[in-house]
Amino acid sequence: MPPTMSSFSPATRIAPSILSADFARLGEEVRNVVAAGADWIHFDVMDNHYVPNLTIGPMVCAAIRPHVDVPIDVHLMVEPVDELVPQFAKAGANIISFHPEATRHVDRTLGLIRDHGCKAGLVFNPATPLDYMDYVMDKLDVVLVMSVNPGFGGQSFLHSALRKLRDARARIDRWTLEGGQHIALEVDGGVKVDNIGEIRAAGADTFVAGSAIFGHPDYAAIIGAMREQIARAGTLSA
Repeated sequence: MPPTMSSFSPATRIAPSILSADFARLGEEVRNVVAAGADWIHFDVMDNHYVPNLTIGPMVCAAIRPHVDVPIDVHLMVEPVDELVPQFAKAGANIISFHPEATRHVDRTLGLIRDHGCKAGLVFNPATPLDYMDYVMDKLDVVLVMSVNPGFGGQSFLHSALRKLRDARARIDRWTLEGGQHIALEVDGGVKVDNIGEIRAAGADTFVAGSAIFGHPDYAAIIGAMREQIARAGTLSA
């Protein structure tokens, strides 16, 4: 049975990126990481056009859907976007996010995602201004701030992302105070145990981690350690 998006309800969420998983046993990998405490599965789609890499598509999404009962969070690093939206919705995606530079009509693409029953998100590269989000807040469910330049896993965290996260958090908080819907603030790139607390303090509530989780022999231990740092950051900022 597909998950409901009540899975947005936890205050913070950890979303392992399967880009770093063992693809020879992907079903087992996603089952294990969910059993270890993952809230979402992050699914990176690259087309060797928008970014210089080629990864996975709707068939793989459909293949892992029966293995997990948590949301599948699809990050489209592709251009154009709109033709893939219905394919991923049909394949079992719950959240579909894209880069504003990759579509001619940001508002229309967000509407298309929602029309297909998915939550909609915008993704901001390190050099992409957040201004796009101001004009489509009513259609946003997720804002994803990239803390690396997209295309490859295993990169180091760019500390300039902390400033952008604080800016995005302020915009989201203003929106919700004015009666707007909940918008998750996600971060992706170089997230590890030793920096996740600082990232949380900057305002992120959803954390994508690939090699930091799948490169560790004990998924539950590493996810638990991340949650400890997230909780500590929340206590210090309270």
